[in-house]
Amino acid sequence: MRIGHGYDVHRLVEGRRLILGGVEVPYEKGLLGHSDADVLAHAIADSLLGAAALGDIGGLFPDHDPAYRDADSMALLQEVWKKVQRKGFLISNIDATILAQKPKLKPFILEMRKKIAEVCEISIDQVNVKATTEEHLGFTGAEEGMAAHAVCLLIYTHKGKS
Repeated sequence: MRIGHGYDVHRLVEGRRLILGGVEVPYEKGLLGHSDADVLAHAIADSLLGAAALGDIGGLFPDHDPAYRDADSMALLQEVWKKVQRKGFLISNIDATILAQKPKLKPFILEMRKKIAEVCEISIDQVNVKATTEEHLGFTGAEEGMAAHAVCLLIYTHKGKS
């Protein structure tokens, strides 16, 4: 078994859509980034890469590469999952937390879990997503940005795919 941790942060700005876990959340601001800036998908991808000792998403999908401009982060997560699978791992579970003062995310959590489970080819029962505020403290509390943490547990099967 291998454990991985991922973390991502992006600034909130006007004129961008807010995408979290592949779900568009209605809000007056979105996250700024080279891709769609989905902090949740990025944190999960980094947790999977970390557990499999495959580096990080910045190395795989560099922000200076025009190929990833406005990229769908769920498609990037799917590529990460394929790399992890080829190394012979299965996902036992994913647990993630979004740090955001606003908007309230509870109505969107189930759809996020479904999309993540689908992309990672696992059951929704293997994916947990939570959201919390930081009581108006720090950059997330001041509504300047959002962050996400994710952990995963991978199981080595000795059956990598090519």
